[in-house]
Amino acid sequence: MTADLHRQRLLNFLDVYYAGDIEGSLARCTDDVAFVANAPVDLLPHMGHRRGTAAMREMWTTVRARYSEMRCEVPILVAEGDRVAANIRVFFRKRSNQRMVQFDIAAFYTFRDGRIAQIREIIDTFDVVEQVLERDLSAILRGERLVEI
Repeated sequence: MTADLHRQRLLNFLDVYYAGDIEGSLARCTDDVAFVANAPVDLLPHMGHRRGTAAMREMWTTVRARYSEMRCEVPILVAEGDRVAANIRVFFRKRSNQRMVQFDIAAFYTFRDGRIAQIREIIDTFDVVEQVLERDLSAILRGERLVEI
């Protein structure tokens, strides 16, 4: 029963977050919420490690500043006790040139007292960096000429 409730709570959180409601998203998190996503923060400053609602607000504000439109699809969602795992396909439209960045996130949420206490995201950062920079980094690594994608 609890797992079903947390599953619905996560879907509600994602709806609110992708609609752009940062304060509504924060209301669904504990005050000491922990966020972890290993990524090159020089290129993706909204990733990395964060703790607390102030840090989450700053991160989500950075994301909103970079992207004019955000949406997601959740093809897989598994809940067990206070934990929910989701495969999330995200679509972010860059403000700078209106190009769409899309990638998959394996996201793991832990709930405490009905709110999200921990978020751990795993993404293919190489793919995301290529899309954000609009460069074929594989070509660079192979010693080929830099190609825009």
